Amino acid sequence: MKLGLILNSILLGAGLAMDAFSVSMANGLNEPLMKKRKLFAIASAFAFFQALMPILGWVCIHTVVEHFRAFEKFIPWIALILLCYIGIKMIIDGVKCEDEYPEPVKLGITSLIVQGIATSIDALSVGFTIADYDFPSALFTAIIIAAVTFVICSGGLVIGKKFGTKLSNKAQFLGGAILIFIGFEIFITGII
Repeated sequence: MKLGLILNSILLGAGLAMDAFSVSMANGLNEPLMKKRKLFAIASAFAFFQALMPILGWVCIHTVVEHFRAFEKFIPWIALILLCYIGIKMIIDGVKCEDEYPEPVKLGITSLIVQGIATSIDALSVGFTIADYDFPSALFTAIIIAAVTFVICSGGLVIGKKFGTKLSNKAQFLGGAILIFIGFEIFITGII
């Protein structure tokens, strides 16, 4: 493989992983006592979706281009709705947590899947940028994006856990607010 392809894939992965990094920090804030196994699973889920979406975009370009372009305008709306839903839920759970129980609500598989889709849905359009690649090169790019995302999200989770311990009961509010902010950021940059 060419060095340029590797470098471009790393940079693309870093750019795409920023939303997932922020959400990972929010997850770490929300669950400061998270075990390493769960941290690995969360980072892996974000990496999976960040790799899957460009491949789906590539497949769409090579099969149903017109249909995908019609869908592309809805990507910012989908990310906004999904991330705001999760963020508001975290804030509400934080209010309940303050009133009823001291333990923060832990991230479940459904919420993780929604977060993974919401933070990677904009990566569908990366399929446009790699449309001229052959499939092995597109797959290689997706694997590098996944590896970069995994490393970046692991860092976000560790940072979030560290500050989550210090912020204790305020962590869910901050985590929810971060998710809502990311949703609006994806929405605004997507429609501009």
